[in-house]
Amino acid sequence: MKNIQLLALIVVVVGSFLPLVHVPVIGNWDYWKLDHSLAIICWILSAIALLGIVNNKSKIVRASGIALVLFFIFTLAAVKMQSLQYFSFLPFKSWQETFAGVVKLKWGWIVEFLGAFVLIFVKNNNKKTQI
Repeated sequence: MKNIQLLALIVVVVGSFLPLVHVPVIGNWDYWKLDHSLAIICWILSAIALLGIVNNKSKIVRASGIALVLFFIFTLAAVKMQSLQYFSFLPFKSWQETFAGVVKLKWGWIVEFLGAFVLIFVKNNNKKTQI
């Protein structure tokens, strides 16, 4: 199961480089283009999960997986709120919401959440086989 956890961790790290948000004029953004500190937090949580995988500490891996899911949810909420703030100069609230709707979420989020959920739900076998 250690290999599956390592694969899930690689999926999370690679997912941070995939397109997460599409802004029509500017293009696709990954974590690094969204915010540098968000990308660093994602990679630090992934490094903590790696330490848990290497040391066979399933509680650390599960906790970092939960922290990654919560972090991704926070980032999604922040992206939506920030897109509303970009168009706050418009006079009507309905116009703000309409223009903020052009900022679309991309398929990279599926990869991010998939990797984090695998980290949470895959159990690490700590039993040692006797020969």
